[in-house]
Amino acid sequence: MSDNGDAILRHPNRERVVHWAVAIVFVFLFLSGLALFHPVFFWFAFLFGGGQFMRFIHPIAGVLLVLLFYPYAAQVWKDNRWLPADRAWVQHMFAYMKKAYHPQDTDKYNAGQKLMFWSMVPLIAILALTGIAMWQPWFAPAFPPALRRGAGLVHAIASFIMFVGIGIHVYAAYWTKGSIQAMVRGTVTRTWARFHHPAWYREVTGKDP
Repeated sequence: MSDNGDAILRHPNRERVVHWAVAIVFVFLFLSGLALFHPVFFWFAFLFGGGQFMRFIHPIAGVLLVLLFYPYAAQVWKDNRWLPADRAWVQHMFAYMKKAYHPQDTDKYNAGQKLMFWSMVPLIAILALTGIAMWQPWFAPAFPPALRRGAGLVHAIASFIMFVGIGIHVYAAYWTKGSIQAMVRGTVTRTWARFHHPAWYREVTGKDP
C-alpha cells in the first residue's frame, strides 16, 4: 500500500498504462470493425488512413489486444474473485443504481466490475479465434466458406456484447465520482475508499471503515 496523507494507491502505474492501452486499442477495433461490418460506417476508415490500411491494421490491433489483456488479467484475477458480498450487490443492483442501497463489504472491485472483467476473458478469446478465421489473406483461405461466414456472425455478436459491456463500464465509472480520477492519477481518498470499497479499505489500511 502507498499512503500519502489522505491518498491511497489504488492503481499502480503499470496497471493504469495497460488499462488505457486496452481502452485505446478497443476503440480503434470497434470503429474499424464497424467500417468493415457495413458500408454505412465505412467513412470511419478515413480516420485510420483509408480502407486498405485499416483492413491491414485491424487484425494486428486484435493481436495487440490479446497481448495486452491476458497478461494483465493474470495479474488482477485474484482481485476479481467472486465473494459472498458480490451476490448481495447483484441482488440489490438496481437499488444501488438508484442510490437506495449501499453495500457494506465491497472489496477492491464491486460485482459489476467483476462481471465486466470475467465477461472480457472469454469474449476477447472468441473475437481472436473468429478473427483468425477471417484474416485475409493470411489465414482465411485455410477455412471453408461456411466456417468463415459463421465466424463473421459470432465475431459481430461478441463485438456487440463487448461494446455494451464497456459502455456500461464507462457510464458507471462516470457516475461513480472519483473512479476515473483513480484510473488517471492512481490514487483515491480515504473517504472514497471507505464509502465505495470498505473491505478493500480495511485490507490496505488495517482500519475498520
